[in-house]
Amino acid sequence: MFALLKRTWVPLVVVVAVAMGALAVNRLRGVFGSDEIFSSTGTAAETIVPFNPKTVTYEVFGPAATTGSVSYLTRTAEPAQADFTSLPWTFTMTTTIPSVIANVVAQGDSGRIGCRIVVNGDVKDEHIAVAHHAQTFCLVKAA
Repeated sequence: MFALLKRTWVPLVVVVAVAMGALAVNRLRGVFGSDEIFSSTGTAAETIVPFNPKTVTYEVFGPAATTGSVSYLTRTAEPAQADFTSLPWTFTMTTTIPSVIANVVAQGDSGRIGCRIVVNGDVKDEHIAVAHHAQTFCLVKAA
């Protein structure tokens, strides 16, 4: 019996320590409030209604006969590109996400081109470039 106790006392101590640790953790979870209080079954949960919509408009302007291309960011900050055969060129997007990065870059074959970013009717950025095959950009980091 004494020989059996010599071989099994370490595993017995480990089992007792693990059991006491599990009991302590279970009690502490109840004390610190980590039990699930809120649950959603799908029927009682209310849907979140979008609020504070933002309307972001990119505008490119210059001489009416100007042709060229424009690169811009969509509402999910994905790059997009479009060609234009006359100016003004506009692109409008509406979103309810908290912040939008608005960026537009335009280049045309005329000597003058401008861009503007309008958020909810307020001009947030505007640039005009005058050069051969003029290029301009506008950026709003948090619309």
